[in-house]
Amino acid sequence: MKTEELRGLSPEELNAKTGEWEEQIFRLRCEKKTGQLENTSQIPLFRKNIARAKTILNEKKHAAKQ
Repeated sequence: MKTEELRGLSPEELNAKTGEWEEQIFRLRCEKKTGQLENTSQIPLFRKNIARAKTILNEKKHAAKQ
């Protein structure tokens, strides 16, 4: 997901997306361990999306304080 799309979401929606992506990473890791995962490049993509979402959440928290 692109940064512009994430900035348009509310903090609650960002938290929900982050939770979904963390669950997806767990599933992908399980598939990787069992040898069922074909595209291993998905795991870093989800990790980057989580980092983007958490960064935007942090920015919104700091903006709300000021």
